[in-house]
Amino acid sequence: MKIYIAGPYTKGDVAQNVKRAISDGDYVARLGHVPFIPHLTHFWHMHHPHEYQFWIEQDLEWLKACDAILRLPGESAGADHEVEVAQQMGMTVYYSVFDIPRQTPNLNPGATW
Repeated sequence: MKIYIAGPYTKGDVAQNVKRAISDGDYVARLGHVPFIPHLTHFWHMHHPHEYQFWIEQDLEWLKACDAILRLPGESAGADHEVEVAQQMGMTVYYSVFDIPRQTPNLNPGATW
């Protein structure tokens, strides 16, 4: 499955929010899925800043390409909106990485994770 990682970005510590999203995205990948981590655009934004609306439009286009969404804990109007959109599209919403089933067969059968 392609799983969109939704969670806080600007509320609280941005660096910690990005780290959390990457860590949970990595866990999703280790389950055999393909995560999309919009927080990675943080590094793009550092070099080529854009307005908030630009990023939301980018993120929603990627969300449409996914099969499910993982909502990370924490306050985030943007992530709440992404969950609403995902639900309208009939996507499964996960609230914990531990609720996501392992993909079989594993995308990396030789991996020793």
